[in-house]
Amino acid sequence: MSKIVIALGGNALGNNPEEQKKLIEIPAKKIASLIKNNHKVIVGHGNGPQVGMIFNSFVDARKSNPNNVLVPFPEAGGMSQGYIGYHMITAITNELKKVNIKKDVLYFLTQTIVDANDAGFKNPTKPVGPFYSSKEEAEKNNPNSTIVEDSGRGFRKVVASPKPIDFIGMETIKKVVDLESVVIFGGGGGIPTIIENNMFKGVDGVIDKDFALCEIANKVDADIFVILTAVDNICINFNKPNQEKLSKVNVSELEKYCSENQFAPGSMLPKVEAAIKFVKGHNNRSAIIASLDKMEEALNGQSGTLITNL
Repeated sequence: MSKIVIALGGNALGNNPEEQKKLIEIPAKKIASLIKNNHKVIVGHGNGPQVGMIFNSFVDARKSNPNNVLVPFPEAGGMSQGYIGYHMITAITNELKKVNIKKDVLYFLTQTIVDANDAGFKNPTKPVGPFYSSKEEAEKNNPNSTIVEDSGRGFRKVVASPKPIDFIGMETIKKVVDLESVVIFGGGGGIPTIIENNMFKGVDGVIDKDFALCEIANKVDADIFVILTAVDNICINFNKPNQEKLSKVNVSELEKYCSENQFAPGSMLPKVEAAIKFVKGHNNRSAIIASLDKMEEALNGQSGTLITNL
């Protein structure tokens, strides 16, 4: 029996609620299979398309009627966790019923503690929300926000991408995991939360979900950290004639490939860095980067890239 933390990409859940309800059945079946084999499972998910849909909808509503309220980005993140969580609890519970397993599936809204002095807040770079034809229009619809011109396509709000430090309620999460419930935590990387005057305060930002799930995996002392993505393996020399897939790689080799800029910064690099952070210095841990469709095969060593410390 292993304690497994799974990072599921938000793009795997589709672009609208109806797509999501259907697509969530795929990981739900795989999670139920792991539970049937007596593994403890903690699963987190991305929320990029979902939080974008929610935030943009409120912006569009205000365009048509100035009396409609703008919903701040942290609240949009909370809303995305709520409706993704509703679908995930339903789908996983139904799959467990199919295999006659009685087990609670619990979703915890995640507030991720970040450093108020994180360098990301000084230079926000993560674009969110719709495009506007002028900076003035963008500023009007995004009060107290940083606005930038985005690749010749218009003006957009940008937010910080701070590093996760801790999570509100983490001690309770550990206890619930030990009770062997199925735990869904770390959705969308969590709502960035700073400590101000000894009080918690949600702020604009996007936390990389793989870094957040890595921190969660560390805190619950997981055995395996699985990052699910769109490809079967990590590759070096990607899309080149000498492309090579990696089936098994140790931390030292992977750090060398990172120094050679083998992995795209906005794509595979964060996943690789999160895997390294989880495994490094722990000979009893492993990380796997694999495709959702082949998660079970990857856990059995038949697909994916296995990352170890040795």
